[in-house]
Amino acid sequence: MTIPNSPVIECRHLWKIFGHRAEEALSAIQSDGIGKTEVLENYGCVIGVADASFSVSEGEIFCIMGLSGSGKSTLIRHVNRLIEPTDGEIFIEGESISGLNARALRALRSQKIGMVFQNMALMPHKTVRDNVAYALEVRGVKRQERLAVAAKAIETVELTGWGARYPDELSGGMQQRVGLARAIAADPRILLMDEPFSALDPLIRRQLQDQFLELASEMNKTTIFITHDLDEAIRIGNRIAIMKDGRLVQIGTPEEIVTNPVDEYVTDFVAGISNLHLVHASKIMIPFDAYQAANGGLVVDECLHASPDDDLDHLADLSSDTDHPIIIAEAGKPVGVVTKRALLRGIQGRLDQNA
Repeated sequence: MTIPNSPVIECRHLWKIFGHRAEEALSAIQSDGIGKTEVLENYGCVIGVADASFSVSEGEIFCIMGLSGSGKSTLIRHVNRLIEPTDGEIFIEGESISGLNARALRALRSQKIGMVFQNMALMPHKTVRDNVAYALEVRGVKRQERLAVAAKAIETVELTGWGARYPDELSGGMQQRVGLARAIAADPRILLMDEPFSALDPLIRRQLQDQFLELASEMNKTTIFITHDLDEAIRIGNRIAIMKDGRLVQIGTPEEIVTNPVDEYVTDFVAGISNLHLVHASKIMIPFDAYQAANGGLVVDECLHASPDDDLDHLADLSSDTDHPIIIAEAGKPVGVVTKRALLRGIQGRLDQNA
């Protein structure tokens, strides 16, 4: 999916330090470069988020991942000001939210931002239908109208017939669907999702991932998705941010994160992840003219063809049926060549040696 450049969410140099001496601790961090151990020992404070900057474009799914305690859940709660930053700013559609009064903040949360968390916090005394319609009820939408919207949202998440049931009558996966339906019914521009599927069985989890991806594409929702599972981040995210000790260590596409980790921490994170569906022909191909010049020409008609967007798995299937290199063509014109050597190195993750 092509993502427009205009940011819907922008985070600039965000800091969150927990403790009574947070301002002193931040000043010492910035002036003396002390770390989290010294911050705790000298000021009794804990670093939650450290100088985080990123932006999320319209329609983008931006995954933030890291181990427990890395700061990802703390970070996402700044986007709707459930947590106040120690320093830095969050912008929603170009407007800083730090100066919003209580009324404007309520409007932001009820109209522009939907939240889907691991614990759905469904109201046990309300039916599924009334849970889904709750945000509209808070806005003052008339009952008949909000129930009609809720019914459509319930149908969208494939829970038709369950609207009159109560949360304790539903399985965990169904409760997650109710939470997603509640966010859809409110029709926010932004979705904040904090490990929404992590407590589910693998099969149900994958089904909900598929459903979420389909809905996000259809409804063009700008989404921040928190997870500790790299497989989930790769499957869902247009881009991934990896956090450690409150800092964003690396931000990039799934392909960039897996094939070009910036340090040992990210390298360990991506160890064992298969490149087959992540790396594409454009990443490993040799430019067509350069290949021709170095190898004395190539008979194009004798070779199988692929596109720059074809992944390693597809290229491996093609390569198994021929002894010739694979021609990479765009708009009918050869633009590159993938040799068996380049393909094998790509599968091994040794992309820097392909050329």
